[in-house]
Amino acid sequence: WPYCQKRCSYCNFNKYIPRGLDEASMRSCLTQEARTLIQLSQVHRISSVFFGGGTPSLASPQTIAAVLETISRCAHLAADASRLAEFRASGINRLSIGIQSLDDAELILLGRDHTAHEALGTLEEAKKLFPGRTSIDLIFGLPGQSVASWTKGLEELLQQCDDHVSLYQLTLERGTSLFRQVQQGSVPAPKQEVVAEMYEVAREMLRDTGYRQYEVSNFARNGALSAHNLSYWQGSQYIGIGPGAHGRFVPRAHGENLREARIQTLEPDSWMKEVQAFGHGTRKRAAQGELEVVSVSQYLQWVSPLLPHQHWLQFAPSLSLWDVFGTSVEVKELEDQGLLLLDNRGLRCSWKGLAVLDSLLLTLLNQLQQSWEDR
Repeated sequence: WPYCQKRCSYCNFNKYIPRGLDEASMRSCLTQEARTLIQLSQVHRISSVFFGGGTPSLASPQTIAAVLETISRCAHLAADASRLAEFRASGINRLSIGIQSLDDAELILLGRDHTAHEALGTLEEAKKLFPGRTSIDLIFGLPGQSVASWTKGLEELLQQCDDHVSLYQLTLERGTSLFRQVQQGSVPAPKQEVVAEMYEVAREMLRDTGYRQYEVSNFARNGALSAHNLSYWQGSQYIGIGPGAHGRFVPRAHGENLREARIQTLEPDSWMKEVQAFGHGTRKRAAQGELEVVSVSQYLQWVSPLLPHQHWLQFAPSLSLWDVFGTSVEVKELEDQGLLLLDNRGLRCSWKGLAVLDSLLLTLLNQLQQSWEDR
């Protein structure tokens, strides 16, 4: 759902302020594109449906219900699928709330249109509707933010949140209001050593509160992992529907066997015209070679703590993890530093390694490419 009520100062997502929105036409196009792309993929079972944006809660429950009903008619939709009082009745069974901060001054800096008090009220209502299935998003590393203020807000939230927490380091995206403010010196740039300390403090606080870190940014307790996120990390096919959506699937209805990366037209009005004319609004499509599929799949898997041998072999049956990484001097150095471990379970990051995973990925992906070329 590409629409927002206002633009947050840090966000460079594909989003639009609605002016004279015809939701019935948007709903019709969303359901049409869902039918077209599911038929093209010849996928018979959908494990999860995720509504993103923009601000997906601005869509009416009727639109959410129409999309879910269309998908369930085109493919089997698992009863426990993770879908976004009225939304629950539409079929939504998991909710993610963008609280971002409990400091009102920080919320103003971020351009949010809610207060900390309002965010906590929404959280309480969501927990009543979706007990055990309400996630919160938090941003750290804001200009002027201290470790003490971050810790204080996180402590308060951990007393009230549900079983899933996502932590995101602020990225100053070119073209956003906040990027310009930092460039002009009107707000201070975040200090990287302070940001790193915030992340480490948060990881320890979440661990001590019973949360398990299962991805770089995501923490869960009581088994409340996001099934939809896990499907990405496991390299599953996914279909993107709506303006600016992206997907990766094999278009089997066209007789293809290679997975394609597909991007839908960004601008909503143009996208709707294309859907009405062609049944979908795919703007770009590119076939992915075997190495690219393996690289993408394993990159995604590496953002979780463990890459099992059996999962690796689904994508690269001709090369084992031992073949690729077992004789690498660079990987051995990372093992010696206590950052990685390759054993009979698979390749995995240590607690220490998860904190610096981005730097590890470059070594791992370079080693994968070299082994692929040498085979």
